[in-house]
Amino acid sequence: MQARFMHSLVIAATLAFVANPSFAVEETPNAIPGGTMVNEVQAKALFDKGAVFVDARVAAEYAEKHIKGAINVVFKEVHKKVGKLDPKDSFDMSKLPADKNKAMVFYCNGSPCWRGYKGADAAIKAGYKKVSWFRDGLPAWESKGFPTE
Repeated sequence: MQARFMHSLVIAATLAFVANPSFAVEETPNAIPGGTMVNEVQAKALFDKGAVFVDARVAAEYAEKHIKGAINVVFKEVHKKVGKLDPKDSFDMSKLPADKNKAMVFYCNGSPCWRGYKGADAAIKAGYKKVSWFRDGLPAWESKGFPTE
């Protein structure tokens, strides 16, 4: 009886996943239109040149650890781990530099985290000219032993 219940539960969960795309997880793309995708070495070079690093993760993740000197500008998304944008998504552009020519690097927890991508995309659409997206994010940064706090 218990095995039959568990089997039914697995089938129900599978159907819920298939029927509800918000459960799906999408890998982030390998490019960002209007911006530059960077790897950890390129991100570190931008860091060394004084680029503003924008951590788009939630405040608790930022508080736990982030790239040294990064600002926390959370991309609040309705659809997590997918590229779909929603009118209810929000991103506080007022926390970004006023100078739209300032180099910025957006990141989150690496793919399939979309917050960094969506934040970078919002900045590009708002007219920022030197936007980089660090797709592999904090995990790749840490793997190289680069500075965090």
